[in-house]
Amino acid sequence: MDPKLTELSQLFERFKAAMTRGDFDSCSNFLSQLKVMLTGFRSLPPLFEATPNAVHELTIARDIYEHAVVLSVKTEDQDAFERDFFQLKPFYTDAGDRLPPSPQEFPILGLNLLRLLVQNRIAEFHTELELLSASALENPCIRHAVELEQSFMEGAYNRVLSARQSVPHETYVYFLDLLAKTVRDEIAGCSEKAYDTLSVADARQMLLFSTDRELSEYINEEHPEWEMKNGLVTFQKAKESAPCKEIPSLQLITQTLSYARELERIV
Repeated sequence: MDPKLTELSQLFERFKAAMTRGDFDSCSNFLSQLKVMLTGFRSLPPLFEATPNAVHELTIARDIYEHAVVLSVKTEDQDAFERDFFQLKPFYTDAGDRLPPSPQEFPILGLNLLRLLVQNRIAEFHTELELLSASALENPCIRHAVELEQSFMEGAYNRVLSARQSVPHETYVYFLDLLAKTVRDEIAGCSEKAYDTLSVADARQMLLFSTDRELSEYINEEHPEWEMKNGLVTFQKAKESAPCKEIPSLQLITQTLSYARELERIV
């Protein structure tokens, strides 16, 4: 075997061992070294040269980038996830016909869809869907992300939150927790604009918490301007502190009439 490939394989084994024991600092150091070493293989994207060990080199490189994506989830680094995912993607698209299928492909593609949903990048979410085959769309990991997006768009927030109980892959929990926070923040923003006060029971039900304690912790952490006492959640303080933005109606009317006069002159 090529000495460079042997060295790469040995370092990758050390990386996987560090990930297994949860030593993410060592993982990051090993990953940086692995990525530098990968630049020395001309069989990898974007060159795709037909070297004697091309299939082996492509396979181990794909495996490294798949582990890099999982590591970014474990370290809760969305920037690293996006970077590593785009380095991995050519192995699924451009090199897909040269390699055996990867069991991690659909879980990772589904993870990327969840990331786009959490970041509210809906147009990119649908663009990624358009690139998938009909058989891929039937995969549980992809279908899970699609159903979540549909529930989110329909405002069926209870289905979004309950999706955490049936994740198709353990790595999905991180993004589902972020999505749950996004959902609650959206509901909270609408609630404080629609109501002056709510009973604790109604607020708990609206924000999809199971106990008063969870509601209290959420208010203390995310909305300290709210007040929870005597069985009520009061939003009035939040309304009073919010800046009042008046629409300059007179100025708009004047500008509109001016535009109309100019159009008359032109015609």
